[in-house]
Amino acid sequence: MSENVKINRGLKGVYFERSAVSDIDGGKGELSYRGYSIHDLATQSTFEEVAYLLIYGELPNADELADFDTRLKESRTLPDSVFDIIAACKDGHPMDVLRTSVSALAALEPDSQQTGEDAFVENGIRLTSQVPMIIAAHEAIRNGRDPVPADPSLSHAANWLWMLKGQKPSKDAARLADVDFILHAEHGSNASSFAARVTVGTEANLHGAIVTALSTLAGPAHGGAAEDVMKMVHEIGEPENAAAYVKAKRKAREAVTGFGHRVYRKEDPRARHMRDGVRKLGEEMGAPEWYEILQAVVEAMQPYSRHGLNVNVDFYSGVIYQLHGIPMDLYVPIFAIGRMPGWVIQCIEQQRQNILIRPLTLYNGPQLRDYVPLASR
Repeated sequence: MSENVKINRGLKGVYFERSAVSDIDGGKGELSYRGYSIHDLATQSTFEEVAYLLIYGELPNADELADFDTRLKESRTLPDSVFDIIAACKDGHPMDVLRTSVSALAALEPDSQQTGEDAFVENGIRLTSQVPMIIAAHEAIRNGRDPVPADPSLSHAANWLWMLKGQKPSKDAARLADVDFILHAEHGSNASSFAARVTVGTEANLHGAIVTALSTLAGPAHGGAAEDVMKMVHEIGEPENAAAYVKAKRKAREAVTGFGHRVYRKEDPRARHMRDGVRKLGEEMGAPEWYEILQAVVEAMQPYSRHGLNVNVDFYSGVIYQLHGIPMDLYVPIFAIGRMPGWVIQCIEQQRQNILIRPLTLYNGPQLRDYVPLASR
């Protein structure tokens, strides 16, 4: 039997379900949400509008968007005991603190136990607002400061920067954070979204699925690219060192962080919007050298683009966070802020025609053998 079974390790190339959310054409380097190009959304939309689009399937009109924005802002609250939990594990990695806090919310908020689609939408909206609050509160508490209360006058992205830094962001800085969230909002059956679907497949609640997604995103092979890119930039140090760095990596057959993607053969379509943002923010912050180092690496990697080693979205994200003075261990949690609406709709889709996700493994161990009693071994 084993000779006739094809093993698709990592489920590569396997379609396990249909989805009406995001369309990824890796060969052409294209991405769309609900039929709208990521380029149009990144240049003309807002995170709030994109979150609505993902969850409800259509772009909102003005009244619908205003109502949705109000619901997001009204959800910027956390039970007092969550702050106590954050304080108790303040020395842990921010992803561990975030996961623990979301798990605690499942026990502290009775509505989290509801599993109908309406409940998934309501809990999803609430969690979308609570996740950045948890991350910002942890950053304050571990540095001996009181958490910064949410500001209902600010957008989702601007409020995140306000809670994190205690300073109102510039219009350009807030917009760049907004674009970052849009670009990370949804990306098909990636590891964390698939893991969330597996959890929903057991008829678990949304909080349980989000905890699963957070646990999966925390792995460096999924969510850690932005942090690794920043480590690379520090190692290179100067733009003129980039070519030698790339040459040494390629000679040693080691990957150059930020290049290549599991689904894209051409440049990740999201990358261009981060590239422009890095350049502008670097100039605003008086630190253009970070952008210059990145572009020197891109130039050095150009000969390998024909092999599918092109820039991905996280190549530029880390430098944006660095320019804001954000610690590296917050890079993956920031990814989670943007991905929340994508996880929510993936869970909703799974629930609509739910089925237990139970793939098979092909046994290749010993053949059936006799049991030998302990005394005879």
